[in-house]
Parts: sequence; structure tokens; C-alpha cells
Amino acid sequence: MCRLHMDIYDVAILGGGAAGLMAAIAAGERGRSTIVLEKNRRPGVKILMSGGTRCNITNARGLHDLSVVSGPIDPAYDHSLARGARSVMDAFAPDGKFLGAALREFDVAATIRFFESQGVRTKIEANGKIFPVSDRAADVLAALVRKAERSRVEIRTNHAALDIESLSNRFLIRCSEGDVEAERVIVAVGGRSYPGCGTTGDGYAWARKFGHTIVEPRPALVPLSLQDPRWTSLKGVTLNDVKASVQIGGKIVDERREAVLFAHFGVTGPAILDISRAIARSDGSERAALVLDLLPELSIDALDSQIRERARSGKRSVASLIPDSIPRRVADELIDYAGIPHNRTGADLSRDERKRLVAAIKSLELVIAGTTGFAKAEVTRGGVTLSEIDPRTCESKLCERFYVVGEALDLDGRIGGYNFQAAFSTGRLAGRFE
Repeated sequence: MCRLHMDIYDVAILGGGAAGLMAAIAAGERGRSTIVLEKNRRPGVKILMSGGTRCNITNARGLHDLSVVSGPIDPAYDHSLARGARSVMDAFAPDGKFLGAALREFDVAATIRFFESQGVRTKIEANGKIFPVSDRAADVLAALVRKAERSRVEIRTNHAALDIESLSNRFLIRCSEGDVEAERVIVAVGGRSYPGCGTTGDGYAWARKFGHTIVEPRPALVPLSLQDPRWTSLKGVTLNDVKASVQIGGKIVDERREAVLFAHFGVTGPAILDISRAIARSDGSERAALVLDLLPELSIDALDSQIRERARSGKRSVASLIPDSIPRRVADELIDYAGIPHNRTGADLSRDERKRLVAAIKSLELVIAGTTGFAKAEVTRGGVTLSEIDPRTCESKLCERFYVVGEALDLDGRIGGYNFQAAFSTGRLAGRFE
């Protein structure tokens, strides 16, 4: 749809990512004249790189009956949908209730049905993660852009919004390539995670201009760096089943049982990314530590008994007493950590040394130096404070016809497709304005 650049649109959507494109589709479907202003040369750059370029669209873990993703649904009796919504809200704890109305408008099942209807077949993987069957994030983006174009949405790329001015009954958006006027504005520019995608926190200044409070943005779902450099020698080693806990000021504040990967800077992997949200919420004034249970399926007593039994079998090395599921490189570091000489045999291992070895395996404490920052963060903790946004519409309570959606909000969830679901749901809700 061709327009002169100073025509007045019903809505201008700032940002062509997951939230922005879904908002545009919703508005376009209702016959609203809609324009998306995207600073990059193409929309959806972050979609393309997400999930290792596979794009984890959403998470169906809470759906008891996956048959709800097809066919008509009567919310009055479909309890599976309610469980699915609760699962998403739980993933955003303690702020998940904010998403209640958005999920009623566009829930997990609706998201799956949307992509299936656009020719993107989906599949469910471990922990309820939903991916395109093709394993191509490009297919997800293409479906969103295609649907937006069919809904008569105008998408302008290389068109960065620089500032917003409030006129008498509309907004003037100052842009790098020609200004735009619109009766409504939906801010969908994301936070500060992966700034190489163009997400550099532009929306915060615009929100402040209209009176909004910004919770300090911090990297979340982000790898952690460690204070002790010895663990960097394990780079490339993956432990597939670890219970990882974050301890702040001596108190465990979050934990997750999933894979952990050692890297040159510290640790990453699903368990680490999830619990990094607790680091993002801390003010840094108290000591933060990562506690790893490397064999969560075994109790302390069971592990101790297993090591004692192995120690009885001749002159076995200390490393050979450690269960085989722990890689040898990790076992060697655990022995050093426990302060046990490597030439000690099982027969010579003292009771105190054995207890220290068990403790190293079951509660390996690593002091956290920090995170790898926004450059490696999947989402942003912080943003426009939720109390100033109407959760029923995503409209500002301080400025009429000004909406904030997706990662620009102070709303961050666990890994597994939950953050994309929040983007789709809040975008859809805002785009269906009256």
C-alpha cells in the first residue's frame, strides 16, 4: 500500500520484530492503516538468529492435550488452555500475572495455529519447546511478513525512528528517512539484548518522554563469568544433567536442572541461562555464587556409599572412584578443588577426603564474577515499569494511544520460547485496539 510519508496512519509500530509484526498483523486485520518502522535493512533480525537460527516459537509444556492446537476451542470448558497460560505466566514469575489478558487474547495454542495456518508446520521437543519442522527461523519470519503484507501493512526498513512528538490528537515520529504521523504508536523495539540486532534501548527514552519510569535494564538469560580461572580449562565440556543453583548472600534464590556447558569465560547452557535471571535481579551488593550438583539423581549418602565401594577394589586412583558419567577432565578439577593429591589411591583415601570429594560433586560452589553482558544476553531484565501499562490493552496509563509491548516492558521469562510467546501475545493485544 503506497502512501506519502506524511499521511496520517491509524497506528505506527516502532520495531519490526516478533511483537511489532504481530501487532501490525492484528491492526491490519481490523482494517487499520498500519505502518511498521524498522531501523534494520530487514525486519525480524533477532528472530532469524534465535534458537540457533531455528527459532523456538513458544512452549506447550502446560498444555495437557496438544489436540487443542487445531480446530475450534471453547474456553468455557477447555482446561488445557488454562494450564498452558499458567505455565507461561509461571515462566515470568513474579510478574507473570501481567500477561493474563494478553494470553486470553492470543495463547500458546493460538500461536501454534497461527503459524500452522501460514504454512509453518511445527513440532514439539524436550521441555515443551515448539520449533518449525524445517528448523528454519527464516520460515517463521517469512510467515509473519507475508501475513502482514496480506493484511495491508506497510513495512518500511532502513527507517529508524529517532524521536516522538505528541501533537493535539496524534503523534509525529521523527525518522531517519522521512517523518510519519499516526493516531497511535506501539513501541516494539525490544530492550538491549543482542544489540547487534539493532536492539539498543531506543524505546526507553521515548517512554520517559511521556512520563514513564524505566527499571534499570540488565542482561538476562545470559552466560555467567566465574571468579576462579581454573574452570576455564574445562571449556567445551558439557554436562547434560546438572542441578544449578544461584546463591546470593548465602541464600539460594533460584535453581534449575538442565544442561551446563563450560566455556572460556565461565559457564553457559540452559540451566545457567535460566538462573542468570536471578543475577539480573540482584543489586550486586552481596556475594553471588553458583552451586552445581553434578549428580542430581544420586543422594549424598548414595554417592558416598558408591565411592566407598569402589575404593575397596584394589589400588584404584581417586579419579576412578568418581562415577563414569562425570568426564575425566571435570573429575581431575574436582579432585584439585577437594584438595586431594592426585596420586592418592582409594585404599589410602581418608574419611575426610572422601567427604570433601562427595561435597565437590554434590555442591560445587563457584563464585560468580558477573555476566557476559548484553552482547550475549537473550533478553533484557528491566524496561518500562509494568504498573504504568494497562495489562488489558498494553496502553500507557500516562499517555493515551501510546502502547508498549514485548521486551521493551520490564518483563523477562525463562528460556524455552516463553519470551517469544509474550512478544506475540502483547503485540496481538495492542494491535487490536478499539
